[in-house]
Amino acid sequence: MAMSLPERIRPLRRVEYDQLIALGAFQDEKIELLDGVLVPMSPIGPPHSSTVQKLTLLLVRALGDRTAIRPGLPLAALEHSEPEPDLVVAPLSDYDTAHPGEADLVIEVADSSLKQDRGIKRRIYAECGVPEYWIVNLVDRRIEVYTDPEGKTYRSEAYYVRGHSIRLVRFPDVLVRVEDVLK
Repeated sequence: MAMSLPERIRPLRRVEYDQLIALGAFQDEKIELLDGVLVPMSPIGPPHSSTVQKLTLLLVRALGDRTAIRPGLPLAALEHSEPEPDLVVAPLSDYDTAHPGEADLVIEVADSSLKQDRGIKRRIYAECGVPEYWIVNLVDRRIEVYTDPEGKTYRSEAYYVRGHSIRLVRFPDVLVRVEDVLK
């Protein structure tokens, strides 16, 4: 006898996800919580990791001790989401007991994850009010910048290629040259 799935499945809450992690669940899995669902994370290849390394160094040098630069660490985005972006620029704080719930800038480096980064993750970051979201698009060799969040979307998007520079929304004194990120 086949069992049918219920019409609605209750999503996992972020607080429940964190409790499961504290109990040792998911130890050998690379997953993140998106909209209450455990989603496998894509493996990271050399172009991806090299880009994250370059961005981390650039932002640490440019922002110094004004922010917390958090590569590959969780963001307590919404009640049902705890993504692990490639880079989060968060307010300075003590994150010993909780992940940051806000960010000045979130960056995803994308090749195989491009659809997810433009879809569900962009919506989550807009919904939780991240003022600036970048997708470093390794496929098309450009940086996609989304700003001015409203509801579940961003009202402004721009695309930058080699020869262009990006000025950070919350730190307008910081200018990132695309050729320093994408070779």
